[in-house]
Amino acid sequence: MIKRFALRARLAALSAASSLLASSPALAQAAGGTDPAGSGPIVAAMGWLQGTLLGNVATAVAVIAVAMVGFMMLTGRMNWRFGATVIIGCFILFGASAIVSGIQATAQATH
Repeated sequence: MIKRFALRARLAALSAASSLLASSPALAQAAGGTDPAGSGPIVAAMGWLQGTLLGNVATAVAVIAVAMVGFMMLTGRMNWRFGATVIIGCFILFGASAIVSGIQATAQATH
């Protein structure tokens, strides 16, 4: 009974994910790829935030965090699941632009 429920839940999640990936882009996204009028300060702020999150200081902090987590996992002082979460979070943070570029390329290829 529990295995059947888990299988149904996995199938439902898989079908939801596939329907999200197969959907077409919204009209506002497909219009031209330029920034809307009046969004200059917001785009500049997001550029500053991206530079801060991906700059030299953030890279150094992430390297230190991964090293500390790795050392604590090695000595048995940290749960492996939490340690893996920290490391995967760093990969997602620094790979965010590549991830978004891949999603945009996939969305434009299907349109």
